[in-house]
Amino acid sequence: MAEEVVLRFSDVTFEYRERQPILDEVSFSVRRGAKITLMGQNGAGKSTIFNLIKGSLKPKSGQVSYQNDATIATAQQMIAREDYSLSIAEYFAKAFTQVIPGLKSQIAKVLEAVNLDVDMERKVGDLSGGQQARLLLAFALIQNPDILLLDEPTNNLDEAGIDHLVQFLIMYDKTVIVISHDADFLNCFTEGVIYLDVHTKKIENYVGDYYSVVEEIAKRIEREIKKNAQLEKTIQDRKDKVNFFANKGGKMRQLARKLKEETEVLEENKVDVRRDDKVIRDFEIPRQDIVGELVNIQTVKIIKNHEPVIKKVEKILRNQTRMLVSGPNGIGKSTLLRSLVENKEEGAKIKPEVIIGYYSQNFSNLDFDQTVMESLESVRLDGYSVQDMRSMAAGFLITGDLMGRKIGELSEGQKGLLAFARLVLMKPGLLILDEPTNHINFRHIPVIAKALNHYEGAIILISHMPDFVKEIKINEYLDLGKL
Repeated sequence: MAEEVVLRFSDVTFEYRERQPILDEVSFSVRRGAKITLMGQNGAGKSTIFNLIKGSLKPKSGQVSYQNDATIATAQQMIAREDYSLSIAEYFAKAFTQVIPGLKSQIAKVLEAVNLDVDMERKVGDLSGGQQARLLLAFALIQNPDILLLDEPTNNLDEAGIDHLVQFLIMYDKTVIVISHDADFLNCFTEGVIYLDVHTKKIENYVGDYYSVVEEIAKRIEREIKKNAQLEKTIQDRKDKVNFFANKGGKMRQLARKLKEETEVLEENKVDVRRDDKVIRDFEIPRQDIVGELVNIQTVKIIKNHEPVIKKVEKILRNQTRMLVSGPNGIGKSTLLRSLVENKEEGAKIKPEVIIGYYSQNFSNLDFDQTVMESLESVRLDGYSVQDMRSMAAGFLITGDLMGRKIGELSEGQKGLLAFARLVLMKPGLLILDEPTNHINFRHIPVIAKALNHYEGAIILISHMPDFVKEIKINEYLDLGKL
């Protein structure tokens, strides 16, 4: 019996701007029950494919079809800011167009499935990043979809949360399509990859676990480069002969014409070598010229049994202090960092003249209505010319065509790279980084770790990615779970 296809793209073309396609006659199918990774460079159009599957975008041409009107639900990357004031119960009610009898017991089941223990009357905006990540997944699950779309589902999850999610996905019997930059997570359950090439705007299908597919793509690039090198040699040889015979006249000139035609065919046969995902350039975050005690933390507020508790800590940060803040989801890590940035942490003092460079896990410090250019300009110091700023931004793959775009239009990965470009321009004395690898393509992560390790100011860091933390010489620890 043939495997059932639950989703099919047939020659789908899509563009946001006239004659600038994101997808060009893309075709692929997904069988029922498959666990698939959607892979491609930041800005290639992965989220666009999700929106086409959901029907919130329509193709310019071609067709997106489903088996028997299959239902679809998405676990988004982030909760919309306008939903922060809703209670958890009100938030789940948004998943349905009518009142659902026994909704609270359904909510309790999906919260248990994602390992989230919270009061349903709590405000969504009061949850930690990790709790919000689980809530987003639960919101998709309560809709019991035939096709579950997961957009960066491990962002903000601690190790226990990621393990729980992996086990859930392995046991889940419906179709799952995932966008994620967490390679180890993907390798645990992926059985195929849909690869979106940002340059050709086409799709390639691969079968196998994530790491074997990445290896297959790398080998294919190598073969394409080799084939082109051989063709280049043959083409150059033919061109030399054409030039030689063309000047001889008579039959030689006819031979030159024939060789020229053959050379043109050879040039057409050259493979358009895929330029694999670009990696950001090495960069440096310059330090503010400031000395002495930069931060003094005497007490912190943590959440225990859903109640705030004050704990003594005594942490002093100077230049080159790198402090890792850890603890389970929901204990108050992000709240602590946010209150330090806003100078609202009562038991902490930051030297008034310290410039704080803040990376917020949900980009709350970026104005989504600003253009990229305006956002960079707002933090550019006198030492940088506009040309310096543009050149530096290009190193973060923020090219000229993005400068006029509103921040709200960028992909989450592009917002993350913009946040790092802003840190370079700010020349901060203190970096406060809340999950700075969230949304970032894994190829960029070693470059970012190297820059942070060379930064000479103070760092306060939250990260659920051990391989990333390992690359930064941490010399101070604050484990909120052990206070």
